[in-house]
Amino acid sequence: MPDTALNAPSGLSGLRVLIADDHRLFREGVAALLRGQGMDVTGEAGDAAEIIRLALELVPDVILMDIGMPGGGLHATREITRASPHLGVVIVTMFEDDDMVFQALRAGALGYVLKGADPQELLRAVLAAARGEAYFGPGIARRLITYFDEPRTPNLFPELTPREREVLAAIARGDNNATIARSLDLSPKTVRNHISNIFSKLHFADRAEAIVRAREAGLG
Repeated sequence: MPDTALNAPSGLSGLRVLIADDHRLFREGVAALLRGQGMDVTGEAGDAAEIIRLALELVPDVILMDIGMPGGGLHATREITRASPHLGVVIVTMFEDDDMVFQALRAGALGYVLKGADPQELLRAVLAAARGEAYFGPGIARRLITYFDEPRTPNLFPELTPREREVLAAIARGDNNATIARSLDLSPKTVRNHISNIFSKLHFADRAEAIVRAREAGLG
């Protein structure tokens, strides 16, 4: 049963919400939470094609969108916001790296909340999106503030994303993967993925070449 004693924001009752996620148990849990606050869950979908169809057919106030479902949540977000810019899309995902947040914003999402967040965060994101306002969970907001506060090195390795350049700078300093993960608040798997992308884009043969090339460019 949903926890109706949540310290939820006012104004949620009557909002029409669609839920897009390929995990049925997660959809059912979120639906119970929303209904417990008086919202109308007008539909659920497990893939991009279905949520695009439902969004354009039902025209809800808010769509809760998973990124990793079949067909891609970012693709669905782009298609929906292109056709109906007034629809508020909130990304609800396990992905917490900066690059994914920026991709979601470029796709047209108004909010970004991690699946491990408190239910109140999700409810605040729903209300904000229904009002046409942006909302980021506190952890994501802190990461964005830190990102924009950090000095930028212009025009170095333009093939890389900002996060990939940060990882490359850490490699140039001689940091190992575990140290990089701690310093950038990333999971070890995410660090490995970034390094793989860096090596592929810049055609580095190994870590030693990455260190030399990065230091020659002024990183590290």
